[in-house]
Amino acid sequence: MKITEIAIYAYDLPVNNGPYRMSHGEVFSLDTTLVRITTDTGLVGWGEACPVGPVYEQHHAAGDRAALAGMAQGLLGQDPTNLVRLHRRMNGLLNGHLYAKAAIDIAAHDLTGKHYGVRVADLLGGVETERVPSYYAVAVDEPDVVAERAAEKAAEGYPRLQVKVGGRPVELDIETIRKVWERVKDRGISLSADANRGLTVRDALRLSRECPDVPFILEQPCNTLDEVLALRNRVNHAIYLDEITTDLTKAVGALAKGQCDGFGMKVTRIGGLHPMAVVRDVCEAYSTPHTTDDSWGGDIIAAACAHLGATVRPGLNEGVWVAAPYIEGHYDTRGGISVEGGHIRLPEGPGLGLEIDESIFGAPVAVFG
Repeated sequence: MKITEIAIYAYDLPVNNGPYRMSHGEVFSLDTTLVRITTDTGLVGWGEACPVGPVYEQHHAAGDRAALAGMAQGLLGQDPTNLVRLHRRMNGLLNGHLYAKAAIDIAAHDLTGKHYGVRVADLLGGVETERVPSYYAVAVDEPDVVAERAAEKAAEGYPRLQVKVGGRPVELDIETIRKVWERVKDRGISLSADANRGLTVRDALRLSRECPDVPFILEQPCNTLDEVLALRNRVNHAIYLDEITTDLTKAVGALAKGQCDGFGMKVTRIGGLHPMAVVRDVCEAYSTPHTTDDSWGGDIIAAACAHLGATVRPGLNEGVWVAAPYIEGHYDTRGGISVEGGHIRLPEGPGLGLEIDESIFGAPVAVFG
C-alpha cells in the first residue's frame, strides 16, 4: 500500500458558552487542522491536530498547515502501514514540528487498522477496557462557581476532575481548591490542580502548603523545568508534568531522573500515537500514572486518544480528556466520540472506527498527489 494523495483542511470549532478560561487566557474557538490520506488501495485515513491558541504550547494552527505542506510531497509513495519508516521519513523531511507529524501518524494508524481489519487499540497492543475513563477540566472561575460545576461532574460519574488554577491571585485558587474538595471528597474523586504553567514558585508553594489536607495533584505548576524542580521537594503534593514534555526524550528523561510523579500527556505534542505508545510503556516500567489525551480537537483526535487510553494499564490510567463536552457537532455521521457517565465508549470498527463526513470541512486548503 502506498500514499497517493494528502489533503489538508482547516476547520473552526466554537467553544460552547465560551470563553473557556485558563491561566494563560481565554479560548472562544479552536482552529483545527484535518489531514486525509488516500492510498492506491482506495483506503482513506484521517488525522487531526488542534492547538489551544498560539501560546498554550509550541504549536499553532498556521504552523500545523505549513509543516504539513512542507512534508506532504515527500510522503507520497510511502507505505503508511510501516509506521517506523514513516516517522523516519517525516523526521528526514522536517526537523521538529511534532504536532504536524502527529496528524500524519494518526491518519496512518487509521489506515493500518483498516488495512488489517483491526481497531487502532489492537495495533497499539490490545484493549484493557472498552469503557475508557475520562476526566473533566473545570475552567478558571469564581470559587463557588467552580465548586458547583465540579459537584455536577462528579455526580455524572467522572472518576477524575481537573481544576484550572493560575493567572490570578493565588488566594482565589486556594479558596477554589478547598471548596471543590468540600463538595466532592466523599465521592472517591481524583483531583488535579492544573496551572498550565501559570503559577510562580512562590504561589505554587502557597497553594500546596495551605491545602495540606486536600489530596490533589499539582499539574504543570510553573513555566520551566527549573522552576518545577525548585518545588519538587518542598510541596505536600505530587507533581505532574504536562506542557514542558515537548518530545519523547524529555518525557523519558523526566522519568529516569525522578523529576515528576506523573504526566498529563498530549498525543499531538509528543508526535502521535507511535511515540505516545513508547511513553505509555516507559511509564508502566516506572509504575508512573499518566493521562492519554490532547489539547482540543474533534472526533479524530478524541478517537485516537480513546484507543490509546484503552491500552493503558489499570491503576496507571489517569484518563482521557476529550473536547466533546465543550464544543458543538461531530465529524462522524453516526454521532462521534462522546463522554457518558464520565467514560468514553471505545469506537467499534477497523482503524479509528469513524465514518467521517468530510463535506462539513469545505474545500481543502491544499492537496498533494
